[in-house]
Amino acid sequence: MDASLCDTVAGWLAEALETGNPLAPLPAAAMPPSLRDGQRIAAQVLEALGLVPCGFRLTPGPAGAMVPGPVLEGRLLPDGASIALAALRHPAVAPAVLGVLAKDLAPEEEAPPVFASLHPALDIAAWRLRDQPLSAPLAAADLGGHGLLVAGRGKRLEPVPLRVGFGPATLRRRGVETDIPAALGKAAEVAREAGGLPSGAVLVAVLAPALTPEAGLEISASFGALGRVRARFA
Repeated sequence: MDASLCDTVAGWLAEALETGNPLAPLPAAAMPPSLRDGQRIAAQVLEALGLVPCGFRLTPGPAGAMVPGPVLEGRLLPDGASIALAALRHPAVAPAVLGVLAKDLAPEEEAPPVFASLHPALDIAAWRLRDQPLSAPLAAADLGGHGLLVAGRGKRLEPVPLRVGFGPATLRRRGVETDIPAALGKAAEVAREAGGLPSGAVLVAVLAPALTPEAGLEISASFGALGRVRARFA
């Protein structure tokens, strides 16, 4: 993708992020053709606004693709947070695991990531685009749909398969056995391809399924030995 066109699209997205006004559909010529182009645009958006990411997030995206994106410290919320839906565009909530890195995630390494702590989390996707993106590269350009992250209490726990239960807090449900090491390992692999992460940064693996929140609904996710996390929507 031409560098000047990347600059233009990044400028449009930066303005949308700063003002809160939605970005109209891009002309066909301005659509990023690859995930790498989308990531490049997202990085330029953050640079234009002087925002420094505190981590990396990998989430299921359009057409079954996995979409990378940054994590912004100002969008991390504590367990039990109350969230105004009016501030979010096309919101979707999914369970997630957030790990705080105990050592650098170096691009040249292949070893599993080492974590100082793991946290149960709820990932709340949202978009700067007026219409929800239908391609993974466009989703990556719009910060991977990064909206908010609600994180629960951390534990010094090695990644292990966990039974994950997710949905409205008022409903009893059986958890689904989930390969947490594989999810975090894939997030680490993509983060390394993007340049790696320093010790202390966060690595987020967003899991399926996602649901659309409604006003007055409390949503929770339970992760067995890792604990649980909740958020209320208004």
